[in-house]
Amino acid sequence: MTIFEQAPKGILIAVGGNEDKGTFPRAKKQFHLNFFELGILKRIIDTMGGKEALIEVITTASMIPEEVGAMYLHAFGMLGCQQVQVMDIREEADALKPEFLARLRKASGVMFTGGDQSRLFRIFSGTAFHQILLDRYHREPGFVIAGTSAGAMAMSDVMIKGGSSSRSLLKGSVKLDRGLAFQENVIFDSHFVKRGRFGRLMEAVATHPYKIGIGLGEDTGVLISQGNFIETIGSNLVIVVDGHHIKHNNASYAAPGTPLSIENLRVHVMALGNYYDIRERKFCVGNKIEVPQQ
Repeated sequence: MTIFEQAPKGILIAVGGNEDKGTFPRAKKQFHLNFFELGILKRIIDTMGGKEALIEVITTASMIPEEVGAMYLHAFGMLGCQQVQVMDIREEADALKPEFLARLRKASGVMFTGGDQSRLFRIFSGTAFHQILLDRYHREPGFVIAGTSAGAMAMSDVMIKGGSSSRSLLKGSVKLDRGLAFQENVIFDSHFVKRGRFGRLMEAVATHPYKIGIGLGEDTGVLISQGNFIETIGSNLVIVVDGHHIKHNNASYAAPGTPLSIENLRVHVMALGNYYDIRERKFCVGNKIEVPQQ
């Protein structure tokens, strides 16, 4: 739990992975017009303040940080954003370097890449780097924390660490751990539709029924303002799993490996332009949620 009592003033952008990055020199993928006009990276740049934004790409989760960093530098560059740097943080000692802390204090926002979400918690949790992120996200309007795949999953306080999709909804098949706690009332899962992770998120929510499960499809994400108002962005789907109305739920006492039994679990399917109010648990088609000014 964080020490902050008021709603965060910054923006959280959680992406399900494999977001459109345009054409990388060694890739076969062709340009898509939506990459320049409606793509997720374009939206991240706009949210951070436009092409003059100072963006720090954090490749810590990846096992191939040089390649991943180069890919994002190229993609952001194609969108006209030239003030982009990569933070090559591989161990906790790297996160303590004054150079990185100084850059973090100046950045318009950060972008956590994919990889292993457990590495993000191990390396950043409780460090000065982590505290600067929390402080800026909670206190500074316009500061953006973005993350894709593992970078998105690590954003919540309860994080899906792993687990078999094929064995989900058998007690204990989903492994949960602590996350970086930028968002405390949700649980994120990524690559959601393509990898069939519905049961995995359902089990996570059954274990923590007062949190909202957010399943992020590939090239799809959510933009969360004030820690509450969700806007769907990107080309695919976001699945919201709400356990607040569960009646029967055997997750707390079922034997390991046995089937879960859950009554009245609510599911919403969201596409581009849909909105969701976490506190009110309200789904809206189009911009019908009025986000109060801070």
